[in-house]
This record gives sequence, structure tokens and C-alpha cells, in this order.
Amino acid sequence: MNKPLLKLVTASFLAVAASSAVAKEFVMSYDGFYDRLKVVNKGDFQYARVNFYISDIGTNEVCSIKSGTILTEKNEYPLNYTDKAQLLLPFDKQLDTDKAVIVVQPKNPVHDCQLKLQIEAKELDGLALSKQSLLVINNELEELLTDLSGFFVSKLMWFLLPEQKGVVVTFKTPKQFDDERITCEKSVCYFEVTDSWEDNTTVLADINEVVKVTPWISK
Repeated sequence: MNKPLLKLVTASFLAVAASSAVAKEFVMSYDGFYDRLKVVNKGDFQYARVNFYISDIGTNEVCSIKSGTILTEKNEYPLNYTDKAQLLLPFDKQLDTDKAVIVVQPKNPVHDCQLKLQIEAKELDGLALSKQSLLVINNELEELLTDLSGFFVSKLMWFLLPEQKGVVVTFKTPKQFDDERITCEKSVCYFEVTDSWEDNTTVLADINEVVKVTPWISK
């Protein structure tokens, strides 16, 4: 995730790593997740999501998860996650009320884990990858970023918001496009989105080749 965006969205969302002689458990309060999931659920977003990942602080490598649990004072629930250390958390008011915590046990005991929030679009099945669809996704990602930033920043201190220049599309294989507004570095392509793309439905690539779409932050 881009550093300015990460600092803005996660400024008040801190996690504490508890060390032991053998491994380092990573413990986080559920309420921070719930607050952000609530923003997504309140919005009319077809593609944009906020996802949560665990990575190593020093290397930024994936903090592969050995096991995970959601704990409240009275109950314990299994934590769902992917092999990419994405946390698949429920949007659950009761967990928020019960002041649940998330406990993650990393596979690698030397990893010092941190939480990373990523605004992205991933569920794109059936979508034609065109400039028109990328404009729609770009606008959703930008709206979600603003909503997550809150009223005070987005309305009164708008100049603190990072500038979204377009979208970054990660493909499964390297790509190149003959377009001055599209630049690629192997399988990662940067699309400088403009409103003129609204009626351009020409298919750029197979949507099944897309891994994810994230905001392109220019500052």
C-alpha cells in the first residue's frame, strides 16, 4: 500500500505485538476493523473494498499465519485467513460490542508482524476490462478513500488527502499497452484515469488476468 495512504487511513488504528521467548503473537482490537467495515457496508460500492493483511515490519514480506483466533470475554471463534495473510473478518456488531480481539500466531517466529490496510477492487468476475470500467472502479476507490478519511479530513482539511492519479492494475503476467496514459513495470500497470474514458468500452485485456486493482496515489 502507498505510504501516504497507509499513514492517513491507519493513523488511529494501532496494533500491539506481544513477544514471547518462542514466537511473537500479534494481537489487535476488533473495533478498528469493524469501524472500517462499517464504512464499506454503508456505501454503495460494487467493487471497492478495504482489506486487511499481515506483513513483516522489517521486510514487508507476507507474515504467513500459523493459526488465528477471535476472542471475547466469553467466547472463542476461529479466524479465517488466506495464504497471503489476508484476514477474512466478519462484519459483526456483537463482536464490536463484546470488545473482541484478534490473535494471530505467525508461522515464522522471527517475523515482527504489522497490520496493513489496502483499499482495492478484486471481485471483478464478469467485468470487461476497459477504460470505462476502470473509470468506474477509480471513482469507487476514490470515494471509499474519502469516506475512510472521515468528515474532518475530507471536508475541512481536504488538502491533507492523498491525490489519486488513477489506478494500479496487477496482472498475472507482464503487460504493455500502446497508450501514453498507461505505463507498465512488468505485470504492474499504472492507468492515469480521466473522465474522457466514460464511453470507451474497448477491451484492454482479459479480466481473468487481473490479480487486483488499487488506487494510484501520486503524493
